[in-house]
Amino acid sequence: MPDTAQVRYLAEFGVVFLMFSIGLEFSLPRLFAMKRIVLGLGSLQVLTALAVFTPLGRLWGLSWAGSFAVASVLTMSSTAVLSKLLVDRLELESAHGRQVIGVLLFQDLAVVPLLILIPALSQPADQLASTLAWAALKTAGVLALILYVGHRLMRRWFLIVARRKSSELFMLNILLITPGLAWVTEQAGLSLALGAFLGGMLISETEYRFQVEEDIKPFRDVLLGLFMVTVGMFLDVGIIVRNFLWVLGLLLTMLSFKFLLVFAASRWLDGQSGTAVRAGLWLCAGGEFGFVLLTMVTDVKLVPHGALQIVMASLVLSLLAAPLIVQASDRIVLRFVASEWLLRSMELTRVAAKSIATDRHVIICGYGRTGQYLARLLEQEGISYVALDLDPDRVHEAAAAGDTVVYGDSVRKETLMAAGLMRASAVVVSYNDVGATEKVMHHVQGMRPDIPVVARSRDERDMERLFSHGAAEVVPETLETGIMLATHTLALIGLPLSRVIRRMRDIRSQRYEMMRGFFVGVSDVDERPMRSSNACTRFRSCQLPTGRAGQLASWD
Repeated sequence: MPDTAQVRYLAEFGVVFLMFSIGLEFSLPRLFAMKRIVLGLGSLQVLTALAVFTPLGRLWGLSWAGSFAVASVLTMSSTAVLSKLLVDRLELESAHGRQVIGVLLFQDLAVVPLLILIPALSQPADQLASTLAWAALKTAGVLALILYVGHRLMRRWFLIVARRKSSELFMLNILLITPGLAWVTEQAGLSLALGAFLGGMLISETEYRFQVEEDIKPFRDVLLGLFMVTVGMFLDVGIIVRNFLWVLGLLLTMLSFKFLLVFAASRWLDGQSGTAVRAGLWLCAGGEFGFVLLTMVTDVKLVPHGALQIVMASLVLSLLAAPLIVQASDRIVLRFVASEWLLRSMELTRVAAKSIATDRHVIICGYGRTGQYLARLLEQEGISYVALDLDPDRVHEAAAAGDTVVYGDSVRKETLMAAGLMRASAVVVSYNDVGATEKVMHHVQGMRPDIPVVARSRDERDMERLFSHGAAEVVPETLETGIMLATHTLALIGLPLSRVIRRMRDIRSQRYEMMRGFFVGVSDVDERPMRSSNACTRFRSCQLPTGRAGQLASWD
């Protein structure tokens, strides 16, 4: 693919759709709920990083405008990578998880003024003040027009489109609005990405947000991939190899300074050393918005080409290192933060205090809706339980209501022991995370191989995998939904209730054997073929060549 202006312009639409997606995630109620973290820790991280990196750029020989532009690039962290890691590691509601999300949210907001400032900085010094004032005036006008008038029009327009009940028309409408608002801001002398972000903000407050987010994903991913390809084409390997020590030095400077800044700010606001170290380690690497700002810096020629190559190479390396740093964060905290052991022991003490008076109880791993439904049924039967959950708000509210729930990570061996695993009668994993479930069962098998473990899965694909790790029973959501649909349907069409109950009881007693095999259609592209020996045979039709039908009839 040639590195032409047309290719770069097309790739820029990847950034447009990314900013549109960020706008969809933006929520004023969420911002208000997290205002202390977002406006406190987030503003400290961004403003202090800009204040530290800008003078360092001057020492590197860059102009003030170029130094500020490079500082803006280095300040950003990766929203896409870090949010995905928080979800995968079940740390989204942890103390450091909330701080990471709060800082990322502020960084997403900070991108908007940076998209306006960086092009203005390319103007001559004597015109800079007037350029910034004119840009601010245009931005205020566009924001007022889009947010005041656009919000009302957007809701009404989407209602008209949705009433047509055409998925194609709905998608075309999204593809019209996203580049359309980007074009409006570009015509006003601002960036394409700013208009896309505002468009996402408008839709985020409507009931169509989730459908829009799903429809836009393919376009965003393809075009963002094209944008990253153009970033790779911009890299000059020769310059990077000749200046590798500069690349390595800038990488280490960025990681260390951002870690220290976040650590100090978090320690000042929160006071917990372990949380501060974790937040610093999570946020020290660069992010995808750094590449967005770098392309803008390239267009306005604020930084020499060689320096840009060094910055971009350092940014790429930091983004590659981010998952590795996150993976090692727990070990680093336990190694260097003495208070972490005390806090961990206090957490275990609270878990043990809840479970010490219980015997033959059930340990519930995860206290979401499923875990709470199970707890209600156990209470009605007079069976005691101890629930473990990592959402501090949920734990606080449930404990205040009298539920036996405590903050603790069920994936950890010591937490299960503190919850009374050696005295428990059963363990139930109520969350839908196969990897975490396997870790729980591994610890249970090592300490109490005789105790039954009931696990949850999304569908039957993971049943055999969980059974092989020691689960006594696995409840797949899709199969249970099918069973309940069949139960109600058979009862409503007139079958005797006793027969319906007997039929469902037979299916469950056979571990869903009658329902494991199914015909795969076009909509089941992500389904893997079932390899279970218990899976039922499903006959399929096929067309026989001429003359074969008679042979088969004679064999019969």
